[in-house]
Amino acid sequence: MQFVANIPYIKCFVKKEYLYDLKKGYGEFEECVLLAVKSMQGRALMFEAYLPQYGACFDKFPISAFVWKTDIKQEEQLRLGELCLWDGFSYDIHIWAKRLLKNCDVEIFVPGKGKKKGEYLFTIDSSHTDPNIINASVSEVPSEHKQHNFGKLDNGQFFAQPNNRMYWFEQSLTPKELKTPDFNVSTRYFFSEQEEKWAFGDSDKYFYDEKIRDK
Repeated sequence: MQFVANIPYIKCFVKKEYLYDLKKGYGEFEECVLLAVKSMQGRALMFEAYLPQYGACFDKFPISAFVWKTDIKQEEQLRLGELCLWDGFSYDIHIWAKRLLKNCDVEIFVPGKGKKKGEYLFTIDSSHTDPNIINASVSEVPSEHKQHNFGKLDNGQFFAQPNNRMYWFEQSLTPKELKTPDFNVSTRYFFSEQEEKWAFGDSDKYFYDEKIRDK
């Protein structure tokens, strides 16, 4: 189980009120470097940052605590639930990047506020990897599993959105006019070994012959 994971180097700013439990510091910023993300099922993703001016590490920041620029407009700032639509799906996460789409332009859909432009950076994905612990999450249920695609918005904030709340614009492949997806959510479990009833255990040959067992 890995409920905390390193993330790519991102130098940014933390809104100072998050350093004072939202009691003071509004409108002020501190320079920081994002270090890691942790996932607790049913709670917003939490981030840890290094504050070089203090030589301090501070964790349990929500994504709404950070901006990548300080010349922001308060009226354009989005709330936590708009930046990251879903809470953590499990205590087991993995960090990876969609190599073809890294740093490409994106648009995210914000409920009630339309599309917001940004840039994709990496993805936070979840699963259940320990067979000795009961799986009480939905991280591996096809119709419920979501990725958290992490990136930065033109308004200065960061986002973590699922695939079906985003448009991706890979310049060499994406046409000027896009079709509107009318796809259905995946609900099925697929298994390669259940399509045919093969039996391979009767031979120790390197190139073994397949046999169909009785159905």
